[in-house]
Amino acid sequence: MRLAPALSLALLLVASAGYADQAPPAVSTLRSRIETSDYRATGQLVRIDANGSRTSYAIAVEGLWFQGAMHTLIEVVPPKSLATSARQDERLRILLEMRPDGRNAIRIFRPRQPAPAVLPFDRWSDGFLGTAISYEDLLDAQYFWPDQTILSAAVFGGHRCDVLKSTPGSRDRTRYSEVRTWLDRAIDYPVYAEKMEKNGGMVKEFTYYGLRQSNRVWSATQVEAKIRGRAGSALLIVKRGTAKAHLNANDFQPGQITHSEDRP
Repeated sequence: MRLAPALSLALLLVASAGYADQAPPAVSTLRSRIETSDYRATGQLVRIDANGSRTSYAIAVEGLWFQGAMHTLIEVVPPKSLATSARQDERLRILLEMRPDGRNAIRIFRPRQPAPAVLPFDRWSDGFLGTAISYEDLLDAQYFWPDQTILSAAVFGGHRCDVLKSTPGSRDRTRYSEVRTWLDRAIDYPVYAEKMEKNGGMVKEFTYYGLRQSNRVWSATQVEAKIRGRAGSALLIVKRGTAKAHLNANDFQPGQITHSEDRP
């Protein structure tokens, strides 16, 4: 299953005219996987602070490609140690819509609010639940950017990889100037990625662990996210899931999400 870091959280599984013919074969494979997504997964997002303290959030993720876009719904439940009222106030759902033409959107649903709030672009770089993973990282749109180049061969953690450089186009709303992804040559699946912010900003590092295949779909059981040069990290851990969830478009309609009952 692909948690969008889908925490590529999604990610953990991994069309506008003209992009496919110019893409390297590995990119075409990744895009094809995303365009056939229909998954459900549950797990934890763990924030590890600079002093080593940990805060764990339960998460549930559903993802489906339909109407030319990747739709991902993430539900977050705060730690049980919080008071009941605080848990309900902090519980939230996030709906991500990733489109190949760059018209991406992020909406946040909170309890007792009649409609979702659109997250403005200047908030996309905010840390999701205070972690190194930003809201934009949940979109994981880089594989659909127009400029895709294989830079070199490399070995990472025993994996023989191709290093893919992805660069956004003028229509892509992003805080990143480029993303470099180490793709396992045998399965065309990421094992490591570096995301460079524009104007010489920070570099984020994502490492994928526990690669496995189920129903011909590759996924990772854990993703670690770090900001280079800073202490602390975030872990996205997948405990259960299915790559064939039989979801439908109605599962991602804002009205349906707003009026659905909170799950325990």
